[in-house]
Amino acid sequence: MRTVTLFLAGDVMTGRGIDQILPYPSAPELFESHVRDAREYVLLAEELSGPIPRGVSPGYVWGDALSELRRAEPHVRVVNLETSITRSDAAAPWKGIHYRMHPDNVACLTALELDVCALANNHVLDWGERGLLETLDVLDAARLRVAGAGRTAEEATRPAVVSVPDGGRVLVLGMAHASSGVPPAWAASPTAPGVWLLDDLSEDTAAAVGELARRAKRPGDVVVASVHWGSNWGYAIATSQVRFAHALVDSGIDVVHGHSSHHPRSLERYDGRLILYGCGDLLTDYEGIAGHEEFRGDLALMYLPEIDPTTGRLVRLRAVPLHLSRMRLERARPEDVMWLADRLGRVSRPFGADVVVAGEGGVLELAPEPVRAQVPRAVT
Repeated sequence: MRTVTLFLAGDVMTGRGIDQILPYPSAPELFESHVRDAREYVLLAEELSGPIPRGVSPGYVWGDALSELRRAEPHVRVVNLETSITRSDAAAPWKGIHYRMHPDNVACLTALELDVCALANNHVLDWGERGLLETLDVLDAARLRVAGAGRTAEEATRPAVVSVPDGGRVLVLGMAHASSGVPPAWAASPTAPGVWLLDDLSEDTAAAVGELARRAKRPGDVVVASVHWGSNWGYAIATSQVRFAHALVDSGIDVVHGHSSHHPRSLERYDGRLILYGCGDLLTDYEGIAGHEEFRGDLALMYLPEIDPTTGRLVRLRAVPLHLSRMRLERARPEDVMWLADRLGRVSRPFGADVVVAGEGGVLELAPEPVRAQVPRAVT
């Protein structure tokens, strides 16, 4: 096989308003300070974009993303699933926001033909341990692999393994850092379920992640570290995150798949390997919610890196821009494509990367020629 093509995306939030338009909505009760009924998020989106059908087909929310994926034919598809799939009513009492999708709506995920759901994030335990355990069971029954959460720490740190043609594999390790809002109590232990929560972003921790990858890796495998870290908004990348991402690559990781930010952040080619510091949201129910408009959270990117499995090096990176409207992903307008290319290019140039618009379809590409990297302590 010449290259392995991945589909990587950031946060997928199929709870709350998204869950309410699917065929089997959960009880709509919420415990937020301003919103007490999940159906209100659907009404907010309708006020902005127009009527939204109810009881939609499982593939409705993905819209044009489905045809784009059919065109790209990625070998492995990975997203950060930031929603508990459960009937549990045991909402974490100290949390202000809870995401839950009814288990009978899992076809929404299989419609995207996902291979791996990264679960190490700050919402997978919104509905307690029972909610996490049911999530694991539902995904397993749907033949969806998970990374970053499990019934024990050993299970949470175990890589998800996906076979690709010609005998190769893609290994996905899922992990989270406290900077994304994951509480220490959610860390999996030898005897209790939870997520893989990193102690810190030190070189020693990166080396430990690399050692886990080396134990599982075979020649020709591609290793992805899927990391939930950092704040929701803004373009600043903490120096600790940059150093950790570099240390992961130095320790044998081929792709760093960062997420938590609600909009795309900088990307980098380091030692020939791809680092995505923040992929942004792919699917949410934020449509119609005021605030942070300057970051264009209504725009999403589907990242399609092509990796040389013999070296782990990035051969090509394409990213397909999408726009969320009526709780459905549609192809971004030309002016939005240009906005994304300009913004992503500007925040990535300090890392030696540039972004261009390629082809009539308006796909973004990482420019083949690097620019001079000048990474400050925090990129703003």
